[in-house]
Amino acid sequence: MLEIGNTNAMLALLGWPIAIIVMFRKMPLERALIWSILGGYMFLPQLSAFNFPLVPPLNKESIPNLTAFFVCWSLWHRMPALFPQGWVGRLLLILFIVSPAVTVLTNLEPIQFGVDHFGTMRLVDHNALEVPGLPGLRIYDSASALVQQVFLMLPFFLAREALSTEKAIREILFALVIAGAMYAPLMLWEVRFSPQLHTRLYGFFQHDFAQAMRQGGFRPFVFMPHGLWVAFFAFMVAMAAAARARSAPADQTGKLLLVVGFGFFLVVLTKSMGPLIYTLIFVPSVLILRPRLHLLLGVVIVSLVIAYPMLRGSGVVPTHEIIQEVQQISEERAQSLEYRFNNEDLILNHVADKPLFGWGGWGRFMVYDPATGESLTVVDGQWIIVIGNYGWLGYIAMFGLLALPVFSIWREARRPGAQPVPVTVSALVLVLAVNMLDLLPNATLIPFTWLMAGALLGYAEAMRTATLAARNAGLARAHSGVVLGPSRPTPDRPRTLM
Repeated sequence: MLEIGNTNAMLALLGWPIAIIVMFRKMPLERALIWSILGGYMFLPQLSAFNFPLVPPLNKESIPNLTAFFVCWSLWHRMPALFPQGWVGRLLLILFIVSPAVTVLTNLEPIQFGVDHFGTMRLVDHNALEVPGLPGLRIYDSASALVQQVFLMLPFFLAREALSTEKAIREILFALVIAGAMYAPLMLWEVRFSPQLHTRLYGFFQHDFAQAMRQGGFRPFVFMPHGLWVAFFAFMVAMAAAARARSAPADQTGKLLLVVGFGFFLVVLTKSMGPLIYTLIFVPSVLILRPRLHLLLGVVIVSLVIAYPMLRGSGVVPTHEIIQEVQQISEERAQSLEYRFNNEDLILNHVADKPLFGWGGWGRFMVYDPATGESLTVVDGQWIIVIGNYGWLGYIAMFGLLALPVFSIWREARRPGAQPVPVTVSALVLVLAVNMLDLLPNATLIPFTWLMAGALLGYAEAMRTATLAARNAGLARAHSGVVLGPSRPTPDRPRTLM
């Protein structure tokens, strides 16, 4: 039944739905929903999955998403609202769900390697092939791709309805701080003894062990896909601690600043440069800047992220100069960055053959040696994976949905009469924006990212409703004052009407 892993992995995946049901029975709905998604991401096995016909793999992402969805459905006695209020969000959501199906329909042909033509003769040397070819996509794959997109979006739908209040967003930040405290002993153990917890519990290592060695020691993987995922998780913990410290009463600020220092310590522990830079820039921003500046900074970040592929494709991004600057810091990192840029260029050139809907699954978007079928590219960034699989329309749909809450809250905060945005909300906006920024070098798109996006979009829609209601109430009061206001005293003398 299980694709990879031991009995513990199977029991963990089968037992998590039971744990979710217990959480919903014992906890408030908001807290249970948050921990259903966050807890599964933290502790369930990587790569292990149940594969059944006609449905995407049931793994640490889909099982928590589906279980939380059905539990909420049973509690609400109705489906959660799927479509956002604005037409932009509805269009992006339709495109996000439908584009994979169109991708399949435009990729029905197989890809073959090692084929030589001599006139009308067609020769294939199978002995020279590393990979014989890649299959064409089937109509069945279209349905599977549609279902997979819906499974991926379930935390977005649920959070938009259940976590749209300031109280719920505070609960998200509090859950991140608690999660950091729970993970800290595991991270410390793996830094000391090497990443072994996943292997000892689930029977296999989830990545290349060479990736675990860094700076003469080890960086923790715990139960996440890679050390980079753990590093970004630590960054989120530090940001959540900073937001709680900023919004706390004055007599509690000192204690909570110690928690911020604890979050920073976790980031240092992961030995990853990117999340460390994020922490040094954005944690002080949360502690010092006003919430409106947080929103503006978030808008700038997501705008650059959305524009980045177009800038890369047009040659505007100065890759050569960036490599030279990095080379002054570290020769090894400069070589890694140059290799990444070269791979992205190869894939962008390949995607130019199918720009709108991409090449689909089975690794068809990668570049291969036409004679041997050997793969010539390695990709890491989520943006290039999405463009390769689903084309530019798929990229706009996914990244547009992630960016929509940031733009929506910024726009609603600028409306006349809008209530001030609390720092807890603006800090979560920054976390989401930086998560999108991290999708350029890495593929750190996780179910919790969609949960944050859904909560923030729900908050933005609630802001709009409250602002319009207050404005309408003000107009009604003004109108009432004219029509039903106190009458003037009647003069004693007769009035002459002209």
